[in-house]
Amino acid sequence: MSAFPNPSAVQTKSVPTWRQQDAKPFVQIEQITKQFGQFTAVNSVSLDIYRNELFCLLGGSGSGKSTLLRMLAGFEEPTSGRILIDGVDMTGIPPWERPVNMMFQSYALFPHLSVEANVAFGLKREGIKSPEVNRRVSEILDMVQLGHLAKRKPHMLSGGQRQRVALARALVKRPKLLLLDEPLGALDKKLREETQFELMRLQDELGITFVVVTHDQEEAMTLATRIGVMNNGEIVQTAEPHEVYEYPKSRFVAEFIGNVNLFDGVVVEDERDSVSIQSPDLDALLQVDHGISCAPNQEVSVAIRPEKIYISREPVDIEVNGAMGIISDVAYMGSQSVFKVRLASGKELRITQPNVSREMGSRLTWEDNVYLSWDPDSCVVLMS
Repeated sequence: MSAFPNPSAVQTKSVPTWRQQDAKPFVQIEQITKQFGQFTAVNSVSLDIYRNELFCLLGGSGSGKSTLLRMLAGFEEPTSGRILIDGVDMTGIPPWERPVNMMFQSYALFPHLSVEANVAFGLKREGIKSPEVNRRVSEILDMVQLGHLAKRKPHMLSGGQRQRVALARALVKRPKLLLLDEPLGALDKKLREETQFELMRLQDELGITFVVVTHDQEEAMTLATRIGVMNNGEIVQTAEPHEVYEYPKSRFVAEFIGNVNLFDGVVVEDERDSVSIQSPDLDALLQVDHGISCAPNQEVSVAIRPEKIYISREPVDIEVNGAMGIISDVAYMGSQSVFKVRLASGKELRITQPNVSREMGSRLTWEDNVYLSWDPDSCVVLMS
C-alpha cells in the first residue's frame, strides 16, 4: 500500500484550500528578510502556502525568488523573520532535518550510477533496509513512467527522462514539501510543455505541496494553483493565474505577465460604476466599467491585453474605446497572428487575432488602414 497521501483527502478541487476561511497555512513565511552585506535580496516577505498547493514563485533575475527558496530549504539563514512548515518553526533547523527536499535545475545525477541507484541513493544514506528501498524506488519509478529504464545510466537518457529521474529521487524520500528551482529550464519548448502536465499529474497524485521557482511566465501560468510575483526582493502580487493576468495590481505585474498595451492618462470622470480617462496617445476617451477611488485629475495607467482588442478594416465608432491606425508589422504564428498598429500619435499597439480560417486572401497585412475597438470591461486601471 502506498504511503503517499491521498490528495482527495487533502483538498477538494471545488473549494481550493486557500479560499477556505478556516484553512491553516502549511508554510508560513513571516516578515522574512535576507541581506548579503549592504544588499537586500529578500525584503520583509510574508507569504502563506497551503497544503497540496503547486505554488509558483515567479520573477526575473535578481528578484529574490531563488534566495527565498533556499531559505525554505535551509541552505540560507534569514537575516530576520521566520519560516514555519506544518506549524513547526524552522529557525536553526538544518536542511537535512527539515521535512523538505529540493530538486535543482542541473538535476545533479550521479553519472556512474543507474537510474534506480540514483533514486535509491538518499534512502540508503538514511539506513533504510534494502527490501523497503527497492519497493519505494520501484513505486516511484513507475509513477514517473521510468520503470523500464531502471538499469540505464543518465547519459543513456533524454533530457526529459533525466528530469524525471531527478524528480523521482526528490520524491522517493516522501517530503512534506518539495522545492523545485527552475526544474524545466534545461528542456526544449515542446518537451517543457509536455513535462509541465506530467509534473501537475504527479503533484496531484501524490498530494505533496510543491513550491516552484521560475522566470517563465507561461510555465507559471500553466503549473500554478497560485503565483507569487516577485520584484526587487518583494512579493508584489499573490493570486491565482487568471487573476494575476486579468487583474494585475501594478504596472510592473501587467508588463511582466504576458503582453499588454498601456495608456497613461488623467481621470476626467469618476462615477460609481465607471471611470473615464483621457490619454494623449488617443483621440478617443478611455472608458472603464468599474469605478476607482482616486483624486480629481489623478494620473493613472490603463492596461489592455492584445487579444481583447478588435481589429478590422471596416469603420467603427472610435469616440470611446477606439482608435484608427496603420498596420506596421505582422507576425504569423500558426494559431494566431500578431499585428502592430501605429496610431496617429505615434504610439504602437499590439493586437493578437486567432487564425480560425486557412484562407490568406482576406487577412490583414502591412500598411492596411484599420480600426481598433475594445470593451469597457477589457480595461484595467493601474494606480502604480
